[in-house]
Amino acid sequence: MFFDAYRLAANGADVLFASYPAGTRIPLHTYDTDNHGVIIRGELKLFIEGRTERYGVGDWYHVPAGVEHAAEFDQETYEIEFWFEVG
Repeated sequence: MFFDAYRLAANGADVLFASYPAGTRIPLHTYDTDNHGVIIRGELKLFIEGRTERYGVGDWYHVPAGVEHAAEFDQETYEIEFWFEVG
């Protein structure tokens, strides 16, 4: 698995600028942050809480802290993600 990501730290949050080549698969995992993201190119296929959701350019998504999820990128995809500290 190879993708590029640039992370900026801010008080109480991080901002992640990420690019994923076509065919990238990210296995099930969790974060201890509350994550919100927007797709700026391509498409995200998000597997979360027993369902599959698709997000395209301009779509925002949310992954709550502690929720197991996985992702697939069938095409080259760029996103901006905001990771907010919980509590």
